[in-house]
Amino acid sequence: MSESHFETLIERARSGDRAAENELLQKCRNYVSIIARAQIEGWMRTKFDASDLVQQTLMEAHQGFENFKGQTEAEWLGWLRGILNHNTLDFARKYQGAAKRDVKREFSINQAGGDSVGATPHNWDLKDQTETPSRILLNREQEILMAEAVAQLPPDYQEVIMLRNLQRLSFKEVAERMHRSPGAVQMLWLRALNQLQELMERV
Repeated sequence: MSESHFETLIERARSGDRAAENELLQKCRNYVSIIARAQIEGWMRTKFDASDLVQQTLMEAHQGFENFKGQTEAEWLGWLRGILNHNTLDFARKYQGAAKRDVKREFSINQAGGDSVGATPHNWDLKDQTETPSRILLNREQEILMAEAVAQLPPDYQEVIMLRNLQRLSFKEVAERMHRSPGAVQMLWLRALNQLQELMERV
């Protein structure tokens, strides 16, 4: 979806067009889902599912749409991430009294404080400077496309990308989470990145 079309949807939604608002939310569902899954700690996954966070976030975005003051796709995504960040911390505190560790470490797409209208999100950093031959460098406008592409990958490919690239875990830590050897995880990760790159090139 082009930036101009995105901005048109925002304006239509702001004027009361419910269909435009629904389209905005649905276009970002995979994006919010990917971030939510990346943020959830192992212990949290036994308490609630990422889909709970996604539903809560989209519902609050719908109910509080009048509070969104931005005009662009980047501002819209930053606003959604801010709602998601808040909900993740709330869920963590609810189920363990306080978050086990700072949620900011759980993903690389944005910084804490991304709920401000002017916040500028980081790019999806799905590259490794020393280990991967695939240099997937995406600009801000490709964040939603990236989320949609990741959602098309097999579950184990999604998992290894979540752990390695978004949660920034070492291969040893990823191997422990996925109950595989570090070597097997490295091969799985490279295959996942290659398939992801193929999907993005088709787009």
